[in-house]
Amino acid sequence: MKLLKSYTAAGALALAVLAPGAAGAAGIAVLDEGFDDLASLPGWTLVNNSVPAGSTWFQGNADVFGAQSGAANAYAAASFMGATNGQGTVDNWLITPLLSLSGLTNLSFYTAHEAMPGSADLLEVRWAPGSGSGTGGFTTLLTSFGGAGYPTDWTRWSAGLDLQGEGRFAFRYVGNAGALNYIGLDTVRVVTAVPEPSLYMMLALGLGALSFMRRKTLN
Repeated sequence: MKLLKSYTAAGALALAVLAPGAAGAAGIAVLDEGFDDLASLPGWTLVNNSVPAGSTWFQGNADVFGAQSGAANAYAAASFMGATNGQGTVDNWLITPLLSLSGLTNLSFYTAHEAMPGSADLLEVRWAPGSGSGTGGFTTLLTSFGGAGYPTDWTRWSAGLDLQGEGRFAFRYVGNAGALNYIGLDTVRVVTAVPEPSLYMMLALGLGALSFMRRKTLN
């Protein structure tokens, strides 16, 4: 009977380790980008679907406004010139590298725009699961900044998201070129949950005890 109780206790320990909430979760930064050099961003993709297509996202212009952190021009910028000669429809994408996420994930970034009478800058933040390329998979709109609500000073946006597996975030500057002006994006950070090392240790100890007690019972 004593062996049976020990065997049951070891099994309970293993199950407790596997149960949700048995241990906390730590976070690991899978993306931390300050846009010091937009021309050499590892893994990022710039796609200009504007009609007719003009300039893609570009290095920030310190004469318009300075960066949220780092050098004065260390941010990503987009403008009405995304359409050729500032005429047409702007549809300009800045897409993160492929990220591997493990559940609770925090996305944060800073954005600002240069206010101009009659302008209506619009920035969409989107998510696409999977490893596909192109812009067609970004059907999930996470948030948007536009119109009178677009901040003129650097403002941080942050949200906790439940995302599992591979995918990408995208920043889409979009609208009629005549209604757009200039926006900036800085300090994009993605932190995703990972099990604490102690969780694996507890699991190993529990399963090890379970195996040991099972051998003793069979003997």
